[in-house]
Amino acid sequence: MRLISLNVVKEGMVVGKTIWNEAGHPLLHQGVVINQRIIERLRQLNIRYIYIDDLISDGIQIEETVDPIVRHRVVKEMTKTFEVVRNLKGAQASYIIEQQSKAISGIVEGLLDTILNSHEFLTILSDAYLYDEYLYHHSFQVTLYSIAIAKELGHSYEELRLIGIGAILHDIGKLLIPADILKKPGALTEEEYNVMKLHTRYGFDLLRNLHSISLLVAHCAFQHHERLDGSGYPRGLVEFEIHPFAKIIGVADVFDAVTSNRIYREKSLPTEGMAILEKDAGKLYDVKVVEALKKCIVHYPNGTVITLSGNRRGIVSRQNELYPARPYVRIFEENGEMLVATYEINLATAPNETIEKIDTEFIPSE
Repeated sequence: MRLISLNVVKEGMVVGKTIWNEAGHPLLHQGVVINQRIIERLRQLNIRYIYIDDLISDGIQIEETVDPIVRHRVVKEMTKTFEVVRNLKGAQASYIIEQQSKAISGIVEGLLDTILNSHEFLTILSDAYLYDEYLYHHSFQVTLYSIAIAKELGHSYEELRLIGIGAILHDIGKLLIPADILKKPGALTEEEYNVMKLHTRYGFDLLRNLHSISLLVAHCAFQHHERLDGSGYPRGLVEFEIHPFAKIIGVADVFDAVTSNRIYREKSLPTEGMAILEKDAGKLYDVKVVEALKKCIVHYPNGTVITLSGNRRGIVSRQNELYPARPYVRIFEENGEMLVATYEINLATAPNETIEKIDTEFIPSE
């Protein structure tokens, strides 16, 4: 199967990977033949890419680190746990979180076991899911990224657990932000943005006096929008003032925000998300944290068509265990001509080969 832009999806193409709705039910099954009604519906739902099955991608598999069934169960648990906090204030909200602390720890420990038992790069297929309640899916994905980064940096199991809890609760303060601001489809006004920024302090206030959750977790909520140069919020902290856990969650938060579909902005691909972080590494984001993320995620997901130097085009067929940014590529076109027989190259052993671009709008000539 391969990743393709909805801009060039045509009738008769075959869905390669099931798209799920927020309730965990399949919205569009793998194997369905696409018609114009499906294309229009996907556009209405703001889907930017889908996976299709075709000849050039035959046999290529795309697997997510966390099984879709597990993902939906965890997000459902998170929704059930946190929704009761919405519309509550102060001590009442904190009390509810205190009562749910065991459930929160259980969720994190389950995800932690998944990451620790996986020897592959982290793959999160955000385009395989449709959801209205972005907050919980975002927190789920930030938790996975944060744990993977912390694992790469060599943190202990207990530190990984605390980072995971900090990540899953990093945006808890958004439950106290008015819904018309939180879910606004367009850009926020300056006044609205100032209200949105209050979620970091709200989160800190909800968590800081809990007996069952470490104060470090509260600081993760408080500091995940702080930046090394002091340009972040809410306090404008600089590098040495920001807790290492918050630096990790801050990077994971940005990466997921730019690589997930939002109602007001199209998603970027993983390589584009990494480029944003690398550009400001050392200025806004901790260099070691950005490098750790770079080492543990899939940069070019299986099924991604890329153009290489030398006027060759291919599709990412599998990942390279030691070099996440240099996958195996199945070459199917040279000098604009489709090959009768494809062949595979390992970019890790071809240092002179450069990836010129990602081509999600490629359509084979008929």
